[in-house]
Amino acid sequence: MGRGKVEMKRIENKINRQVTFAKRRNGMLKKAYELSVLCDAEVALIIFSNRGKLYEFCSGSSMAETLERYQRCSYSALEASQPAKETQNSYQEYLKLKSKVEVMQRTQRNFLGEDLGHLGTKELEQLEHQLDKSLKQIRSTKSQFMLDQLSDLQRKEQILMETNNGLRRKLGESSAENGLGSTMEEAAAHNHLPYNRQPVQSEEFFESMQCNSTLQIGYNPVMRDEMNGGGETQNVNGFIPWWMV
Repeated sequence: MGRGKVEMKRIENKINRQVTFAKRRNGMLKKAYELSVLCDAEVALIIFSNRGKLYEFCSGSSMAETLERYQRCSYSALEASQPAKETQNSYQEYLKLKSKVEVMQRTQRNFLGEDLGHLGTKELEQLEHQLDKSLKQIRSTKSQFMLDQLSDLQRKEQILMETNNGLRRKLGESSAENGLGSTMEEAAAHNHLPYNRQPVQSEEFFESMQCNSTLQIGYNPVMRDEMNGGGETQNVNGFIPWWMV
């Protein structure tokens, strides 16, 4: 009696599922071994149970070397197909950028008043509105720039005015000092008086008094006569002693 056809679905009975797993696992490991021996092929088999237990078979020297060889082969094929995809993507990006550049160039020509024949009434109105908006923005920017320049010039004017006022005050003070000195010299010349010579007269007076070495207390007619005689001489010459001024 032959074996019936097994339905491909999950076995609900836990015991039957474990028994079936053990039998088929062993059968697969046996088939992998037979394939590697009979066909001289490098075979690697990895099995994980539902509990996470690992079962493996490798006909090569180690499972790591077989996996590394598998990765090299898989990624080499992927890298070989990658340039074609990148080229296709680059070409699509180029077409998009080209179309955008053409639209921008056409819009620029429309702003300059060129190539307007294919535009309709609505498109022309939109173009006019955009030009008005741009013109307002340009005028606003220009006005703000002129206001900034005017404010800067006013600030510089204020600084120059303050500097000018300071110089004018210094010039007035210097002129006042020079005028006072000139007035004093003119007054001295008008009165026939030597300017800034009073200390010399006082020194001569004290020197003349020091010449009399005789100590006298009281009235000294000689000194009075000398003083009168000197005063008359000085009056004759037009010179007035400083203590009489």
